[in-house]
Amino acid sequence: MPPWAGSRAKTGIPLSNTTVEGEIYFNLRDLAGAKATADAVSTPGSASYGQFLAPQQWIDTYAPTQATLDATVAWLKAQGMTITGIPDSRLYVVFRGTVNQINAAFNTVEQSYSFQGQTLIGPATAPSVPAELGDAIQSVSVDQGKLLTRPANVTPDSGETPAATGAITPPVSVPCSHYWGEKTATLPEAYQTTTFPTFLCGYTPTQLQGVYGIAPTGTVNATAGAGQTVAIIDAYASPTIVEDTNAWAAASGVPQLAPGQYQQIVPDPRMFLDKDLCAEPSGWQGEQSLDVQAVHGLAPAAGILYVGGNNCGGGLDLAMSKILDGHLANIVSNSYGNVGEALPPNTLMGEQNIHLQAAAEGIGLYFSSGDSGDEKKALGYASPDFAASSPYVTAVGGTSLAAGKDGEYLFETGWGTARQRVVPNASGQLVYAGSLPGPFRFGAGGGTSAVFEQPAYQKALVPTSLACSTTSAKCFRVSPDVSALADPYTGYRIGYSPITNDNVLKTGSFGLSDIGGTSLACPLTAAQMAVAQAATGKVIGFANPTIYAAAASGGAQRDVVPPSSPVSVAFSSTVSGNSYLVGMDHDSSLFTAPGYDNVTGVGSMTEAFAQQVAQQH
Repeated sequence: MPPWAGSRAKTGIPLSNTTVEGEIYFNLRDLAGAKATADAVSTPGSASYGQFLAPQQWIDTYAPTQATLDATVAWLKAQGMTITGIPDSRLYVVFRGTVNQINAAFNTVEQSYSFQGQTLIGPATAPSVPAELGDAIQSVSVDQGKLLTRPANVTPDSGETPAATGAITPPVSVPCSHYWGEKTATLPEAYQTTTFPTFLCGYTPTQLQGVYGIAPTGTVNATAGAGQTVAIIDAYASPTIVEDTNAWAAASGVPQLAPGQYQQIVPDPRMFLDKDLCAEPSGWQGEQSLDVQAVHGLAPAAGILYVGGNNCGGGLDLAMSKILDGHLANIVSNSYGNVGEALPPNTLMGEQNIHLQAAAEGIGLYFSSGDSGDEKKALGYASPDFAASSPYVTAVGGTSLAAGKDGEYLFETGWGTARQRVVPNASGQLVYAGSLPGPFRFGAGGGTSAVFEQPAYQKALVPTSLACSTTSAKCFRVSPDVSALADPYTGYRIGYSPITNDNVLKTGSFGLSDIGGTSLACPLTAAQMAVAQAATGKVIGFANPTIYAAAASGGAQRDVVPPSSPVSVAFSSTVSGNSYLVGMDHDSSLFTAPGYDNVTGVGSMTEAFAQQVAQQH
């Protein structure tokens, strides 16, 4: 059962003919062997280091048997279920059934629950299967929790309540800056000053290539990433992605997409499912545009393969398996995540089987760590987001970045935004509405898993105070692993034609906007790995063992530590009309520190560090 179901927050009984997506995950034939193989091919010093398996080798050795799959599929069909997807790896089967069919088949009672502002269907008791199938099955998921998987992106205006109709006149006029400190604004006194740099309009590829060391400052390396392919997974598909990316490229100083450079595998829009719970195609369009344009900005010559899910649940698994089963790329960017680890633990383990396959095949999976800090506000307890918390993926945290006009690196802080509003007092004088730095708004996800034990690669660098329980002898996986630019107030400029009708995918006019989130950090990191592979001729694969080994030996990552004095920017919203002092490095209960920390991992990625990771192969 998911942790939000059972006795919690029941809101009623769903209609008996309501259709629910389910997913059955199978046990691997040799889980210990699959883990040993994934570790061995990924760990420097191992005799098998870099000796990756072909997809069919892995399937023949570790995947459940065809007989296992056939028996379960036959049983599901006999219960009236519709099979909507089965990967070549046979790791799971995605199906749909009515509430009545699921109740009868799995001996449970589906009910409606309130969770995260949504009404979700989930089982009141743990689902069960016939004994003759049970030994082969790791997990049965018949709840809608996975349909809360969301893109991990935010904008400076995220969460702002639109002002009443009429002219919007913020208390303070705050123009955006094109580089750190270009413009300033006067706000009430804070931290012994009244003059503050303004928020960024969104960095350009030229600036970020300079920051990360891909090109000399002020220039673009148009051949970076040549010969590599970065795969990107999101739900649904933007109908204007190529045109939008070419328009953005023309405005951003990078080459437009060459013929065949961008390819996609996407469902027919008529097959898009669960659009309401999944935040609609329009809710994912900005994410796809961000992912593609972040990769193209740092690695302009790399191929991009976009694989879209037919929803944000089982559809994302099927998209991932499409890449793994065909080895269509060896770098995969995934800018989405669940709310913490709020899925049944055995479902998390079923998902981990997919990650084990990727690691064994030499495919690096990069996942955003999330944008809601420790998730305590959402869950009532601290939790890292899954899938970033899996030990077999690279979790990418976030930073706030100060860069000069041409991309000269100035400094970084951990991404954690606290804001305090500027308001007039009774006499009309501008003051802060409360104490500084103000309430937490958003920031990089991270923290200690409640499910996955500590991987060997983390033992030397991750402090025991973060990894190890005070009530038991166990230590657990801590995320993230690395970090990159995520703060929307120092974000990235993208461009797209927004979907205005989700039914027919009608779009409006093309426009540029600034955006952030670990959804930005993730493809930026994936792109740097592609550039490193192109420069070294190596295949990195699952990167974490090499990331931690390189960091431990004096790597070129940037250690992100608490600033010596408070860092803030001024911001005024064109949506709400509010003005704020935005404080940085205030990430819920997560914090930056010298060395490893649970906001930025071992540190901020640089191209020099990515090449150090690659050179270990």
